[in-house]
Amino acid sequence: MRVSDMMQTEVQAVSVDTPANDVFVTLADERISALPVVDNSGRLVGVISRSDILAAEEEAEEETTRQALLRDTPVQDLMTAPALTIAPDASVRDAARQMLAAGVHRLVVTDRDRVVGVISTTDIVSAVAAGRL
Repeated sequence: MRVSDMMQTEVQAVSVDTPANDVFVTLADERISALPVVDNSGRLVGVISRSDILAAEEEAEEETTRQALLRDTPVQDLMTAPALTIAPDASVRDAARQMLAAGVHRLVVTDRDRVVGVISTTDIVSAVAAGRL
């Protein structure tokens, strides 16, 4: 089975200059843990996760500093870069191996640096549970 057979294709991405607070709200509203970050040309440059934001917030000692961090810091300053990616024609087994080796729960699926999907451990486990894999 190929990554393209089970990846999520309705992927929301954020630009490098999006404030961290906006991303945090989107992550909560959409009930997701991360978003791809793209540059002004639409090319993938990183991933911003709830963990990235919480780690930065944890370093700020005062409440006003935390609020300013979320309000004023673009995700470019907090994201993980480069993003871990995989091609749509790669095997799901390769995706699982890559996630396991890197200790991550998702890979951004790209075609020539453009985001075309996301595959997560949940997608793979769901396929196994449904007998599709």
